[in-house]
Amino acid sequence: MTPTPDPLDKLLDRWSETPDPSPRLTANVWQHIALADQPARSMGWWAAIENWLARPAVAVGFVTACALLGLFLAEIRVSHLQRERSAELARSYLRLIDPLMNAPSREDRS
Repeated sequence: MTPTPDPLDKLLDRWSETPDPSPRLTANVWQHIALADQPARSMGWWAAIENWLARPAVAVGFVTACALLGLFLAEIRVSHLQRERSAELARSYLRLIDPLMNAPSREDRS
């Protein structure tokens, strides 16, 4: 009694055969390699900035610098407001303790 041939055996035998790559595929691979070896073309300034900021270390540094600049500008603004408030308090105190400051001058009476 002979065993019946399994139809899967023929498929597996065909699968083990490796076909030769087409010459077009080989040409395409070498073309991609040649393009990768060429120096990068000059790109616009926006793309250059985008590529520069795409690096994690540069992006973190840029965000940190922006945050510090914002804090510095806020501190300058608050300092200016406090200086104005202190000057107004000093003027108010002087008007309170010096009654002659509130009196109209001779030039104002004319």
